Amino acid sequence: MKKMLIAASAALMLMNMSCEQRQNPLTQDWNTPFGVPPFDQIQITDYEPAILEGIKVHSQEVDAIVANPDTPDFENTIAALDRAGEMLTNAILVFESETSINSSDELMEIESRVIPVFSTHLNEVSLNEKLFARVKSVWDNRESMNLDTQQARLLYKTYRSYELAGATLPEDKKAQVKELNTKIAALEMQFGQNLIKETAAFKLVIDDEKDLSGLTEDQIADAASRAKAQGMEGKWVFGLDNPSVIPFLTNADNRELRIKMEEAYLNRCNNGNSEDNKEVIRQLVTLRLEVAKVMDYENYAQYALQTRMAKTPEAVYDLLDQVWKPAVESAKRELEDMKPIAAADGVTELLPADWRYYFEKAKNAKYELKESDTMPYFKFENVRDGIFYVANRLYGITFAPVENIPVPNPEAVAFECKDADGSHLGILYLDMFARPGQKRGGAWCGGYREQHCDAEGHNVAPVVTICANFARATGDKPALLTIDEVETFFHEFGHATQSLLQNTVYEGVAQVERDFVELPSQLDEHWAFEPEVLKVYAKHYQTGEVIPQELVDKLDAAGKYGQGFATVEYVAASLLDMDWHVLTSIPENLDVNAFEDKVLADRGILSQIPSRYRSTVFQHTFTGGYTAGYYSYLWAEVLDADAFEAFKETGDIFDAETARKYRYEILARFGQEDAMDLYVKFRGKEPGIEPLLRNRGLVQE
Repeated sequence: MKKMLIAASAALMLMNMSCEQRQNPLTQDWNTPFGVPPFDQIQITDYEPAILEGIKVHSQEVDAIVANPDTPDFENTIAALDRAGEMLTNAILVFESETSINSSDELMEIESRVIPVFSTHLNEVSLNEKLFARVKSVWDNRESMNLDTQQARLLYKTYRSYELAGATLPEDKKAQVKELNTKIAALEMQFGQNLIKETAAFKLVIDDEKDLSGLTEDQIADAASRAKAQGMEGKWVFGLDNPSVIPFLTNADNRELRIKMEEAYLNRCNNGNSEDNKEVIRQLVTLRLEVAKVMDYENYAQYALQTRMAKTPEAVYDLLDQVWKPAVESAKRELEDMKPIAAADGVTELLPADWRYYFEKAKNAKYELKESDTMPYFKFENVRDGIFYVANRLYGITFAPVENIPVPNPEAVAFECKDADGSHLGILYLDMFARPGQKRGGAWCGGYREQHCDAEGHNVAPVVTICANFARATGDKPALLTIDEVETFFHEFGHATQSLLQNTVYEGVAQVERDFVELPSQLDEHWAFEPEVLKVYAKHYQTGEVIPQELVDKLDAAGKYGQGFATVEYVAASLLDMDWHVLTSIPENLDVNAFEDKVLADRGILSQIPSRYRSTVFQHTFTGGYTAGYYSYLWAEVLDADAFEAFKETGDIFDAETARKYRYEILARFGQEDAMDLYVKFRGKEPGIEPLLRNRGLVQE
């Protein structure tokens, strides 16, 4: 026994020595290929100490700026502040990505501890009185400093950010803003965690094969694979993640099960359990309104829109109202196409669970086009290569696979992006397949490092990631994408292209207006189904046959069909987002569901079309990214529809001069001037709404 104790003691000492010797990879220089994060070295226990250490170091850097005895100038204050916090930024970007793609209970617990601390730290920096005094000194003396365009822009953005953070407030109100922001950050985190848990919790288990009627072989195989992975071999499991629920609602003949799935999908975090988000919403809108009023705004939307192109709630509502009426009329026409088909099935009153199902039948009847006809031509790898082809034709850039490089998840793959002259532009990760319960829903483009220049003026290349929730390959059949997924892939790649082609000295300059962010992504979508592009990448996964012209013609003819539904559900969500944040007072005992129902009913939404996001799952607005900003996709669509016209007007969708102007006037200079000024320099004029309405088929020609 004594020998065992001695041996155990020695082992413990060795283990402790090993732990002491091991350095946290998140706080060290990343000596990896292309300087990517050392994912293969990071342990889950590294995140919290790395973020706390990053906060400590960032605080020291800020203190050094404040203590600098030299007269405040651009370099020792504004540029120094822009470059401060590199360790913290590295740690928080990797951690936030990890919580989105590899979520676990342990990660959520860490998130619950560190996010309030991180939020408090950001508040301390943005409300640091002595630091703001230096920033203001530079601002007040800017005319005598001979600043170049980027320096002047960074100074403006820095000064304005401090103003909007409350730096000019008296001390008691600063303390109030700090407390409110910390509470808001914690609630936004809770909202997102609840949604991940609730989405993962639901399972529709089918054990009778006849209930699979209408579903494609691929959908059935995916459901069988899910069941097997969960120890239910011989059954079929469907979940609330989009690759599972949307195809089910589109194809399943069993109406009772469709209704069950639709109701579960719409009512996530709305079930009175521990993951219910209604109280979170009540607290969030209350706290956000309090912040706005402390900052002397009538409502939160007014406050949030100060850094947007739209500037005012009135401008947002004006755009949404211009689109809403023709969208509703278009949706009504689509509904009329569905009614006789549904009536033949004995369905006299269509429900939300019926729309996708009968719309698919109506589209097939009208255009003889089914999703199952197109999917064999949209093999994932072929679509990816088609996207790379478009980028190469437009900008001359290339993408090559990178082996032996750390990846954020074993399913992720890395590509090196090079310019036409062979120079390195950045690294792109693709993590494209669903992991229910582990990866958050939807698709997004993020990054582990922004392009910028270091203190010596050397370019620092970006590390970008695209994540999605596509259905993976099953058996001997590859991953095949739906039309919507193809469009989504092009969309997110547009964001990635902007990140890779950005050319800025200061990271803070590239922080662009939220309602301009979606221009590159939505413009990229325009090439997805152009016949010239389809013939390059749309090849049958079995035969290699290029998509037939007949099918291309059907895709083109049907391209605008369904835009009534798509536009109504999107604008409904945008209106809901705005209406939550133009409140000037919060009613006692606010009923979240009743508020939402009234918002939509008062505007005459069709009962068969719910908002794209019900409030309790509306993470765009309630986890902070697009608060009072979900309209941004439509605002940017005014720009992207007009921008694509610039290419079409030349008679060549790959016109080299138009692509060059777009790359160097917009993508490379993102954030370096006001968004509309950048756009006008590219286009020669401000855009109108007509191309958007034509693009969505909302005007009858």
